[in-house]
Amino acid sequence: MKVTIITSCFNREATIGQTIESVLAQDYPDIEYLIIDGASCDNSLAVIRHYEGEKRMTKIVSEPDGGMYEAINKGINLASGDIVGLLHSDDFFYSPHVITDIVRVFCNTGADLVYGNGLYVDAADTDRVVRNWVSGRYRRWKVRFGWLPLHPTVYIRREVLERCGLYDESYKIASDSDFLVRYLYENRLRVEYLDKYLVKMRMGGLSTGGAGMGRVWAEDVRMYRSHGFWGVPEKLMKMAWKIPQFIDAKLRRTFHNG
Repeated sequence: MKVTIITSCFNREATIGQTIESVLAQDYPDIEYLIIDGASCDNSLAVIRHYEGEKRMTKIVSEPDGGMYEAINKGINLASGDIVGLLHSDDFFYSPHVITDIVRVFCNTGADLVYGNGLYVDAADTDRVVRNWVSGRYRRWKVRFGWLPLHPTVYIRREVLERCGLYDESYKIASDSDFLVRYLYENRLRVEYLDKYLVKMRMGGLSTGGAGMGRVWAEDVRMYRSHGFWGVPEKLMKMAWKIPQFIDAKLRRTFHNG
């Protein structure tokens, strides 16, 4: 079973190397790795090219695009794996066994979609956990009340992607939430939860940086309304699901420091 991993990148010279190395370190043998760079104007492409001869570096694309979701869609259209997942250019895998664990769930359950847990970490100190995202088990009704799994832990069969559609590029921030609502609420898929940490994610991306919070709110409300939901209540409930993640991370730090 081949797994395609897609990394979209734009001006991430400081972090893209660690992202790539965490893919190359995976112990699963059949990985196709696609990097879609949006014509970075820093040193990102030079860092990426440094790994070009590695066996798993299947394809590198560098050209202007309309943003992260266009880049992800490009990657999906290029993918040849049976399973497709994302690893953003600020993030890295939690361990070398992540893809092996994910494939095992697909093989043992016949799942269409598998997701797990992740840690948001400080951008400067990736050992410092800021949010502990334990996704919990999927129930369709939970999506109606604002729950969604951590998007970069989601892996999907390529045939399901072809059937259910790609990311809506009209959203600049909320396309991942729209994607998950479509897949987990509007489509009846076989969904499995892998109760393990899969990724570490640096704080400060589009949806976690303070400067974009107003845009995040507006896009999320528009997204929920497009699916026939009320909009604002679901957005508030979505935010409420995240409160325990910050509390748990703070308790972990207090316990560790004490």
